[in-house]
Amino acid sequence: MQKRVAIVTGAGKRVGRTLAQGLAEAGWQVVAHVHHAPDDVPSGSIKVAADLLEPDCAERILAACPEQPLLLVNNAARFAHDKVGAFSSREFDLHMGVNVRAPALLSERFALAGGTGDRLIVNILDAKLRAQNPDFLSYTLSKAALACLTELTARAYASQGIRVNGVAPALMLPSGEQTAENFAAAHAHNPLGRGVDPAQVLAAVRFLLDSPTITGEVLTIDGGQRFLALARDVQFLDLPR
Repeated sequence: MQKRVAIVTGAGKRVGRTLAQGLAEAGWQVVAHVHHAPDDVPSGSIKVAADLLEPDCAERILAACPEQPLLLVNNAARFAHDKVGAFSSREFDLHMGVNVRAPALLSERFALAGGTGDRLIVNILDAKLRAQNPDFLSYTLSKAALACLTELTARAYASQGIRVNGVAPALMLPSGEQTAENFAAAHAHNPLGRGVDPAQVLAAVRFLLDSPTITGEVLTIDGGQRFLALARDVQFLDLPR
């Protein structure tokens, strides 16, 4: 029996690797995108290297699929710091290229690839969209644009049997120059007191796969952190340890 084909971008590390591994274990043939050819991917995956800033990235990734893909997870993202008062034009361009233009191109090629039955695109967003702060300005703007793309493509592709949804997790893994102490304090800094981890994003993707009438929705996974309306990104807060 032919395996279902799923594309996961940024599949070599962090959340992307968890998604690729989990889908492979569930019987999917995973086309695992990485930035650099030497990057490792989960066993059994089909590795494809592509620079998401290049305009032909979508063609290269779709060309690696042995069959028409039924699932596309736009997970890969640039995450670099700038903020209101210290805005970086270069970072804005890079973030928009990787975090918005590439998912738009991949979504379009995914739709053009055709296929029958239920097909799904999942865009990995960020819970900070529900309680915004001025840190990581270019990153946040790019994720807001990706959320808009989620809504627009859900509307446009519904007649083709393609659903488009988002998953928006809070802090899951140490990032940038964040210290281990700060991560430990920030990870579960939410009303539930429970830290988010990549396995919960995988569970959300599985839920969406099993929910054939959900489209145009965003699942926020943050333990209620948005209720706190934090003034700064959680890694910059002076939190009790």
